[in-house]
Amino acid sequence: MHSQIDDKGQKLPNIDELTELPGMFALFRKAAVKSDKFADGESLPMLGNSIHGLKIDRRHLLAYQRLMGFDENESLPPTYLSMLGFPLVLNIMTHADFPMKAMGQVHLRNEITVLKYFPIGSPIDLAAYIKSNSPTSKGIEWSVGMMAKVNGELVWSSESTMLHRCKTAIPRQTADPIMRIGEPQTWSVDRGMGRRYARVSGDYNPIHLTAMTAKLFGFKRAIVHGMWSKARSLAVLKDQLPGEGYRVRASFHRPLFLPSKVLFYTKHEEHKTLFSLFNESGQEAHLDGIIEEDI
Repeated sequence: MHSQIDDKGQKLPNIDELTELPGMFALFRKAAVKSDKFADGESLPMLGNSIHGLKIDRRHLLAYQRLMGFDENESLPPTYLSMLGFPLVLNIMTHADFPMKAMGQVHLRNEITVLKYFPIGSPIDLAAYIKSNSPTSKGIEWSVGMMAKVNGELVWSSESTMLHRCKTAIPRQTADPIMRIGEPQTWSVDRGMGRRYARVSGDYNPIHLTAMTAKLFGFKRAIVHGMWSKARSLAVLKDQLPGEGYRVRASFHRPLFLPSKVLFYTKHEEHKTLFSLFNESGQEAHLDGIIEEDI
C-alpha cells in the first residue's frame, strides 16, 4: 500500500497497488453474489487501488475509436481512460469492505478533466478511489475518483457519482427540466450496441446485453451504457475538443433502451459547448452535458 495525492491536492489514504488490471469476468462473478450490508448513516471506507506503468494497447484504442466514431489516430479520446480504468472501480465495489451491493448502482454523473496531452506510448500510473458519500431523497450518492499520471505529473482525472437506492429522511425534490438547445441530429442506436460496447470495454453487465438478461434486473429491454452515450456525444463533437486543458461534465437521466432513435442537440458558446440527448419525441432527456475550455 502507498499514499497518493488526488487531483485536488488532497492526500489519499493507503491505496492497494496492483500488478495488473483485474479481470472483468472474475469481477462480475464477485459482483453478482455481493450482498448489501450498508447501514443508514454509514460512511464508505476510503478504498482505492492503482496500477503503475500501464501501457495503452493501440489495437484496443483503435477498436474503441472505430466503435465510438473518434478519429483513428494517436489522440486519446477523453473517455478512453474511464473505460480502461473501470476494472479498478469494479475492484473497489467488490471489495469485502465495500458495504453496498455492486450490481444495481445507478450512474448519475461523470466529470472528466483533460489536463495535459501526452504521447499514447507513455507508461501511465492509473488510480481509482472512493471520494465521498452523502444522503439524498433517492438514496445515498457516492463518488469514485480516477486519476492518471505520466512521469509523476497529473494529466487526466475523472469523478463518477453513483446512486445507491435506499430510504432516507430527506424529502423528494422536483428536478429542473432539461432544455433542448440548438438544432438536433437524429441517431439510430441498434439493439446490438450494448454488446459491441461490452466487447471493447469489458463491461458485460447483463442490463446492457439482451432484453432477456435486462429483464432479470427490472428493465423491459437492454439499455446502452451511460458512458457510451457520453463518448458518442464527444465523438460527434470531436472537432470542438481542445487538445488539452478542458473539462467535460455529463448527467445521465432516463435509460436509453435498445434499439432506439434519439435526438442529439448541441450549441457552442464562448469557451463552452452544451450538448444533450433526448428520446425521439424530444420529451425525455437521456443525457445532458457541457464541454468547458480554458480551465
